[in-house]
Amino acid sequence: MKNPTLPHHEVVVVGGGQAGLSISHGLKTEGIEHVVFEKHRAMHVWRTQRWDNFCLVTPNWQCALPGYPYRGDDPHGFMKREEIVQYLDAFRDYVDAPLREGVAVELVKPLPEGGFLVRSSEGECTAQQVVVASGGYHEPIVPRLAERLPAPVVQLHSAQYRNAAQLPPGKVLVVGSGQSGAQIAEDLHLAGREVVLAVGDAPRCARFYRGRDVVDWLADMGYYDMPVGQHPLREGVRDNTNHYVTGRDGGRDIDLRRFAIEGMELYGALTGLDADGDTLRFAPRLREVLDQADRTYNGINASIDRYIDEQRLQAPPASVYEPVWQPSEERETLSLREAGVASVVWCIGFAPDFRWLDAPVFNGRGHPVHERGITRVPGLYFIGLPWLHTWGSGRFSGVARDAAFVVQRVTELRSTKTKATGAPSTLVDLAVV
Repeated sequence: MKNPTLPHHEVVVVGGGQAGLSISHGLKTEGIEHVVFEKHRAMHVWRTQRWDNFCLVTPNWQCALPGYPYRGDDPHGFMKREEIVQYLDAFRDYVDAPLREGVAVELVKPLPEGGFLVRSSEGECTAQQVVVASGGYHEPIVPRLAERLPAPVVQLHSAQYRNAAQLPPGKVLVVGSGQSGAQIAEDLHLAGREVVLAVGDAPRCARFYRGRDVVDWLADMGYYDMPVGQHPLREGVRDNTNHYVTGRDGGRDIDLRRFAIEGMELYGALTGLDADGDTLRFAPRLREVLDQADRTYNGINASIDRYIDEQRLQAPPASVYEPVWQPSEERETLSLREAGVASVVWCIGFAPDFRWLDAPVFNGRGHPVHERGITRVPGLYFIGLPWLHTWGSGRFSGVARDAAFVVQRVTELRSTKTKATGAPSTLVDLAVV
């Protein structure tokens, strides 16, 4: 399949974040020639799309990139943004990948004779195998109604938010209550800003329970080793919004009800904007979504209770969260002008954008179809996606295991064809695992 007129690589890795460099670490260990293309700078998302007070929501001990676990003196703490960047920069130096920064991949296309054509901003090449490590969060989601908001209202996506001083005086509407939305609302609240929060269906969990971080309990219970196929929701869990909690100031719960007592205005999910361009509409489900979040919170704690009982462990007494506040009514409209809302922070996530990948591996929503990162196109793999295999797949805790698995498949496919023909190819289908 080699085109003698084009440069050729055994493996092309698309993306120079922690997932791509984890693949590079494994390929180097196996002695497999490869290149890593990164559109920006390695780890650029951590440098450019996190607010100033951002910190991990999982304890530092879960930072377990291949060959480079957390080495600090606070394993049960939560690294702040600059510390995370330092950790990742050190991992980059440790891996010493064949990294080409500032190179945007514009097309990856399977070739009829096997292998792939790769077109990038620096030209074309061919590759025997390709690992897509660009993640699944590419395009910030902002609803079309944003185009009709009054021009003076400043609008940011969560990826652009840095701190409260970035926004003009006046109330701030935060739309979305997942991890980013809840934490940004808290950041603004702690900075003394008046916040209106549109609350969605995101669940929540405790930070600490019965004397330990909930993450520690769940790790002991084997939750983080559960494959996606064994989860009650199966692949549907990939669409779930992450539980909101924070590692800020040593870690604590995020309780939206307590924020309400302290002056934050809570509404249901944003559903629309009236023709006047000023009146926002909200779903009358605030009480319902708050109650559901608390049921999840208490349900996780109850599973820990059962584990403690089954293992006959010594721990502080069990408890159940009781709501400290209830909405007196379901407010369904809000006039931006009358409320004095001067800015909006959209915290409703990201959409995948794999338009550059011309291969039949996607479902109707544009998400990759794979089995533990292995696609039906021989030699094409994904890594770094949420629940690629386990809860930790899109996080520092699980990417090493995923990378080792994908590298094993890369090695097997390479070895199989080499034995058969004496030259590497991608004609053997190892997609079924």
